[in-house]
Amino acid sequence: MSHPTPTDDAAPGAHVPPAVPPAAPRDGVTGTRAAPRLTVETSRFWAGAAATALVAGLVGAVGVLLLERVLGVDLRPDGGGSAMAPTVLGSALAALAAAALLHALVVSTPRPRAFFGWILALATLVATLLPLTGPDDRGSGIATGVLHLLVGIATWSLLTGVLGWTVRRVVA
Repeated sequence: MSHPTPTDDAAPGAHVPPAVPPAAPRDGVTGTRAAPRLTVETSRFWAGAAATALVAGLVGAVGVLLLERVLGVDLRPDGGGSAMAPTVLGSALAALAAAALLHALVVSTPRPRAFFGWILALATLVATLLPLTGPDDRGSGIATGVLHLLVGIATWSLLTGVLGWTVRRVVA
């Protein structure tokens, strides 16, 4: 038994062109093809960004509780009290800043995910290494750096996931 081909239904000798994907729409003025660009579903993106900020703050809170209260590591050896408030607030604000950067990259640059990944990886590395550069207790610096690393990883993974669900390719 043979499978029908496009020419089986055509009149004998008729030529049936092969199926091709549709071309991008042409500009009505110049006749050139319009280039696709990325756009973001803004309300869903920023809802995801807010949720990411909440998670980043909670990662900071869990880290401070574990390090200060369970393991007895002094994250603020300068005697400034608990690191809870600055860590939670700083983590949430850093996640929102990363979301703003990602949104700006999507609407302005080619390959925004690649640029975002590099920028966030390097910023997280700086935040991880910076506590080790001071004259403070080395154990406190290592613990703070690890906490910053975890917040950076959580922020990166959640925001790239949010972007995957909210970015669209449109023909302009």
